[in-house]
Amino acid sequence: MTLDKNASTSVPIHELMSRRWSPRAFDDKRPVTRAQLAALLEAARWSPSCNGVEPWRFLVWDRTQDAPGFALAFDCLSEGNKRWVKNAPLLILSVASSDPLTGGRPNRFAQYDTGMATMSLCLQAVAIGLISHQMAGFDAEKARAAFGIPTDCTPMAMVAVGCQASPDVLDDETKKKELAPRARKPLAERFFEGSWGKSVQI
Repeated sequence: MTLDKNASTSVPIHELMSRRWSPRAFDDKRPVTRAQLAALLEAARWSPSCNGVEPWRFLVWDRTQDAPGFALAFDCLSEGNKRWVKNAPLLILSVASSDPLTGGRPNRFAQYDTGMATMSLCLQAVAIGLISHQMAGFDAEKARAAFGIPTDCTPMAMVAVGCQASPDVLDDETKKKELAPRARKPLAERFFEGSWGKSVQI
């Protein structure tokens, strides 16, 4: 039995956003198809970017098609993440490139744009019945060395993608996190209107 954790929103939002969360329970018997992978990457490709530079790069490892490569990527993860990522069929690393803006200006928006592309990928996963979980818990320099990532590019996040499984596949500590309710701070604490610290009035 899989677990739905729809967001408890203050007003209705699109179901792609309310249904998106970051499960850890992956089905190790169900691969991500190449057609599904293509849809994920295509969603990322059509994300907005400053000056249309498209500063993102994505590295993909499919456990079912490239077990040695997946193992190298897996080895870059934190020990806590390894406990549950072992069941995911797909790992993706988002990387922000230093591609310059028009006229050769430095692109201070590269990481922002790469994050948007990654979110597009994650929302597409929801749309096609997959789950995704983005992770900061990985060794960026280890990944850089293992996969030849240029020094002018910044590894941003590892993303596990696959099909959802029952929380029962998880160890007790991770299962507790999986079953915990979702929560966000109130709008008034993070969203301002008119001036800093002045809560938006909805």
